[in-house]
Amino acid sequence: MPPDRLILAFDTSAAHCAAALVLSGKVLISVQEPMAKGQAERLVPLLEEVLASAVFGWRDLGAIAVGVGPGNFTGIRIAVAAARGLALGLNIPAIGVTQFEALAHGQPRPLLVVEDARRGMVYVQGFGTLPADAAVMPVEAAKTFLHAAAVTGGGAALITDAPALPPAMPVAEAIAHVAAMKPGDGARPAPFYLRAADAAPSRDPGPVILDDA
Repeated sequence: MPPDRLILAFDTSAAHCAAALVLSGKVLISVQEPMAKGQAERLVPLLEEVLASAVFGWRDLGAIAVGVGPGNFTGIRIAVAAARGLALGLNIPAIGVTQFEALAHGQPRPLLVVEDARRGMVYVQGFGTLPADAAVMPVEAAKTFLHAAAVTGGGAALITDAPALPPAMPVAEAIAHVAAMKPGDGARPAPFYLRAADAAPSRDPGPVILDDA
């Protein structure tokens, strides 16, 4: 991606609505609002506020960057749908960045990024160490990848007593910086799921369908 593009990055994959505006590697504005619900209603107004604060408009953007998870299923879909719609309407690239890539940005190597996947499981990806590909696994299995790697992420305390590295920067800023290093001409962003949603089909019997006979 051209280094001087104005990038609007945002993320709703956790209990927040986060956004950042970055130009030529410089963060112009960055905000993160704690929010357990309501991201769908808040996201676009927040983006408009971010642009207005930096005295830019939608047509000034060169690219959209979005957090694609893993994380909250509904939250991920909100952000990804918004990114794809904005990119289509503005005719600019939309670039997906995983939570692992965002947390690893600006951190030393080798690094293990660990997030809590609940029910005794964790999401794990190594940077400069194994596992090279993101995976979901039991907590005990993840401990075998520790070795001499530094650890970061919300699930770090589940696999080690050593202090975890704090994020190098707010999540939306990291997403923008990672996106700036990607080509920006690939496939549209899609939710990054490592396991299926917890929702299950209803156990109630379906309606009786009557034929015309």
